[in-house]
Amino acid sequence: MLKQSAAWWCFVPAKMTADAFVRVVAEAGYDAIDLIPSDYWPLAKAHGLTISAIGGHGPLEDGLNKRDNATRIAQEIEANIKRAVEWNIPNLIVFSGNRNGLDDDTGAEITAENLRTVSRMAEDAGVTLVLELLNSKVDHPDYQCDHTAWGLKVVQMVDSPRVKLLYDIYHMQIMDGDIIRTIQQHHSWFGHYHTAGNPGRNDLDDAQEIAYPPIFRAIAATGYEGYVAHEFIPKDDPAAALKAAFDLTAGSLQ
Repeated sequence: MLKQSAAWWCFVPAKMTADAFVRVVAEAGYDAIDLIPSDYWPLAKAHGLTISAIGGHGPLEDGLNKRDNATRIAQEIEANIKRAVEWNIPNLIVFSGNRNGLDDDTGAEITAENLRTVSRMAEDAGVTLVLELLNSKVDHPDYQCDHTAWGLKVVQMVDSPRVKLLYDIYHMQIMDGDIIRTIQQHHSWFGHYHTAGNPGRNDLDDAQEIAYPPIFRAIAATGYEGYVAHEFIPKDDPAAALKAAFDLTAGSLQ
């Protein structure tokens, strides 16, 4: 079985109240919630849910690919590692930032340099820093960590068991495709997964192009023990969408 999580921001407050979302997630069988604001961490815990990932720093557009950001981001990550340890949160999401004219080789070197600075801190705490892969074609123009190969270059330069990639299937379908082969070949560098349907970033249904059942089987076949977090915006009834995504994932492995 894959451990499943649901992303807070896709549902609250636009689609559901906080109480309703957490209750539905727990009743559907999910293990965790992704990116839940700290004010609601006690609510998640009260429903027996783990917090699978939170942001390590902000903003995503102004991130690790600038040396001028090194001190600020290190301080933010240090503070969030302490919170993650206290609340048993396994992952902090970190971001490359936008290019703003920076070439990809230099951006990778600086990003790796800044991650290396905080990697020992993460290792000592047992918290994983996951560098998120995002598409620059539709949702995040100019974002630098927009291809799997670039992200792999960075985390391989850092070479820490606590610095990995957040492999977002929706985003990388847009930028790279070849999802299953990529997972099979590079899964050891992936510390967290996100899902959504493409196009539209909506439900994992038959109106979009990603064949999720074989992807979930490919992830499970790698022996992955982390979370698959559903980060889609529901088109219709949000409770039904949450249950459908959970059932699709679990049913893919039966």
